[in-house]
Amino acid sequence: MAVAELEFEGTLSAKAESQFSIVWRRFRRHKLALICGGMILLLIILSALAPVIAPYDPIRDQEITNRNAKPSPQHLMGTDEIGRDVLSRLLYAGRISLTVSFVVTFLTEIFGAFIGAISGYYGGWVDNLIQRTTEFLITLPLLPLLLAFSAILRGVRIPGLAEEWSSTVIVIFVLTAFGWMGPCRLARGMVLSLREREFAEASRALGMSDLGIIVRHMLPNSLPPLIVDATLALGGYIILESALSFLGFGIQPPVATWGNMLADYQQDMWLQPLKVFFPGLAIFIASLSFNYVGDGLRDAIDPRLKL
Repeated sequence: MAVAELEFEGTLSAKAESQFSIVWRRFRRHKLALICGGMILLLIILSALAPVIAPYDPIRDQEITNRNAKPSPQHLMGTDEIGRDVLSRLLYAGRISLTVSFVVTFLTEIFGAFIGAISGYYGGWVDNLIQRTTEFLITLPLLPLLLAFSAILRGVRIPGLAEEWSSTVIVIFVLTAFGWMGPCRLARGMVLSLREREFAEASRALGMSDLGIIVRHMLPNSLPPLIVDATLALGGYIILESALSFLGFGIQPPVATWGNMLADYQQDMWLQPLKVFFPGLAIFIASLSFNYVGDGLRDAIDPRLKL
């Protein structure tokens, strides 16, 4: 009797293994993705703890009098043209750059997935209208559009926010407005294959509304490819935000981002190349790490792979 009970419990525990456990076991096989995941976690921790570990004020510090100082024990990455510590600004810049990337990715994936689910579920003229709009927006050149809209909204002030923080919100809005098309098409493709399944028919027979079916069944079943897409998009948005800030149309100083640090330090590129190297390295590590983590997740979530 006891042996039978143990065998039954073992069978239940094997069947009860969650999808998360299966994905995590597959993901761990991708060593490079695992290392890059650790790099992303390290960047997030360092940026989050910037007020604690940054040695100086990133915007102004009256005690700093040496300008354009080379790396030293006092200033590990040197100082800029007005005496601000580069390491402190790099840590605080990571908070802004990573926050913009995560917020934009979250908003674009949520909005794009919902619109795509509506498009795929209803079909007909609704699908045609949404997809023609999506295709038109995809054909437009992205960077010139971002530059144009950033320039138009550059003077807009958001009530209750300082001017430099208003530019942060505007960059998030502009990137979100032109970033939802990819998740939309991805969610539409998933919903097209799900809307005629048995669980969808059963939900309609039980009287569930179309919105309820989309929210409770279509979107949750579309999550795996959307999660992979979101991971890959994070690195892209870091580069886009950095490009806008580098060109002077993004987040404005004195708030530091990795992009506007590159713009500030480019005049000293030949005299003090390390000042340009550090923010460029941060952008490179973050974008490369997100891409490899996305590759690892794609392999882990792919149902065609063996467990």
